[in-house]
Amino acid sequence: MFNLVVLTGRLTADPELKTTANGISVTSFSIAVNRSYRSGEEPQTDFINIVAWRQRAEFITKYFKKGSLIGIEGSIQTRRYTDKNGNPRTAFEVVVNNAQFVESKRDSAPGTDGVPAASFSNAGVNDFAEIDNGSDDDLPF
Repeated sequence: MFNLVVLTGRLTADPELKTTANGISVTSFSIAVNRSYRSGEEPQTDFINIVAWRQRAEFITKYFKKGSLIGIEGSIQTRRYTDKNGNPRTAFEVVVNNAQFVESKRDSAPGTDGVPAASFSNAGVNDFAEIDNGSDDDLPF
């Protein structure tokens, strides 16, 4: 069985680092994820609750802020609890196993000081001559 979630979305608020009574770092936040839609339909957005623990929580709160595009890999977790009115509730959230940058710092927010994004250039693609010995018989496949 699999419980694997891969998401790319924008943080809806600045993540805040908290510490449990046992001294474990944690942060909870949500990301806005665009849902696929058909031509002519209005685009829709889902807001997914995310929780990160320990070093992942520290990493996210240090490097990401509201509006940042983030890549999340994790698993879905459910929690049952009783609200303050005594009603049973179930919360669904993604527990982070891995978080990564999806855009350069320069692209994430106008006016921020960032390192230029890495780029790929097709310049020099034809710099290598093709080797042709006239026979494909000696290929191993």
